[in-house]
Amino acid sequence: MDWHPALIWLAIALLLGLAELTSGVLVLLSLGVAAALTSAVAVLGLTLPWQLLAMGVFSGILLPLTIKVIRPWFSPSGVAYGTTGTGVEQGHTYTTLKRDFDDASGIKINGDFYRLRVAETGATELPAGTLVTFERFDGTTAIVSQVTS
Repeated sequence: MDWHPALIWLAIALLLGLAELTSGVLVLLSLGVAAALTSAVAVLGLTLPWQLLAMGVFSGILLPLTIKVIRPWFSPSGVAYGTTGTGVEQGHTYTTLKRDFDDASGIKINGDFYRLRVAETGATELPAGTLVTFERFDGTTAIVSQVTS
């Protein structure tokens, strides 16, 4: 069986689409769509250098479009990914929790549990439901101060 270049591009598009199932970032899917569009260029009979140029152009258009426009539609609103630890949460008030399996005191920031340490006293255990103000991270420990009412 003789493989036509368009079939090879379609196979690449299929593999990239399947690989997208493991990442969920939509980048591999946009590359798969670019490869599928490149197969249309191959059907027109253009040579490999033109096919590669078309793949680069399609990728250059689809990747930024996917990252800036399409991907935010699939992200939950109100979640700023990649901001935990950058100081965005500094000064916010949180309620302490006790972790189920080891009864550790901590706070949840963006859905993630962080053990705490009180800045003034160095205490690492506080009763559940205590209001604290987040100051900074020390490694993966949240440095907090107790809210006085």
